Amino acid sequence: MSLPIIDLRSDTLTKPTPSMLEAMFSAPVGDDVFGEDPTVNSLEQKLADMFGMEAGLFCPSGTMTNQIAIRLHTGPQQEVICHEYSHIYLYEAGGIMANSRASVKLLPGAYGKITATDIAAAISLDDVHACETSLISLENTMNKGGGSIYTLEEVRPIRQLCLQHGIKLHLDGARLFNALVVSGESTQAWGGEFDTISICLSKGLGCPVGSVLLGSKSDIKRARKIRKSFGGGMRQAGFLAAAGIYALDHHVDRLAEDHARARELGRVLENHPLIAEILPVPTNIVIARLQGITPADMLQKLEAQGIKAVRFGKDLVRFVTHLDFGDAHLIEFEARMGKIA
Repeated sequence: MSLPIIDLRSDTLTKPTPSMLEAMFSAPVGDDVFGEDPTVNSLEQKLADMFGMEAGLFCPSGTMTNQIAIRLHTGPQQEVICHEYSHIYLYEAGGIMANSRASVKLLPGAYGKITATDIAAAISLDDVHACETSLISLENTMNKGGGSIYTLEEVRPIRQLCLQHGIKLHLDGARLFNALVVSGESTQAWGGEFDTISICLSKGLGCPVGSVLLGSKSDIKRARKIRKSFGGGMRQAGFLAAAGIYALDHHVDRLAEDHARARELGRVLENHPLIAEILPVPTNIVIARLQGITPADMLQKLEAQGIKAVRFGKDLVRFVTHLDFGDAHLIEFEARMGKIA
């Protein structure tokens, strides 16, 4: 008999809670392409108000909200500056090139983060040989950095640099609420530092689908047309948006539980003979560096014990805690790891 699966591949794997499903089933809906879905409108305004921004746009995915923002702020012969591990570069199917015909300048940095000093040295504005820098993109938390966190103290010098040079600043905030639960910083303060912010609802917040792009009224008006050209116009999307409203009301504070379990999971892993080290675990992502075994072989051993994780580099494996991973799963995880040699 096969073991019940402990799936730690991603926090996108969660299923809606019964209360979230109830909210979805009872949502009033309309045609969102006509701007007539009241629940979508409520979600967009709710998030815009939370971050002190003017407007929002509900989309099927964080990839779409990121790519719409890049299309808003760049064009041919312009460039985006971002970290070399950024999701917009590594995991969005070449969308910067395909959708915006823009170039990318990649910067290194510890745990997936870049600084104002790094960026200042990389900006190109008036060079006939180079692409014009039109956008800086940050990611918080930083997926490939092990869920590392930017703070406002780190972001504000970058914002000032952007204002000085007339460059736009976008935030891939796929797990921004994870960061804010740790830092205690306010959504309003973060909204004041960026031209656009992408908020994903289907990761730690536990929704089945959806992300919201936040920005000015004029940018979101243009974004709505870009969304249409991307095929992202939805009709009675309020059934999905209702999950987002529920999550914002009930699932933000509980992210601290995911973080606590991730730290415990890291503790279990760091004592295992096949693990060389665990990267710092500030939020809900645990990255293990292997020794004496390849990621493929380690994943096979984990799978034999009913544990799922993902390869995250030549000697790295990633585990992500989430809404559907509780204390009982953590105890069982430790027991199963003890059987892997």
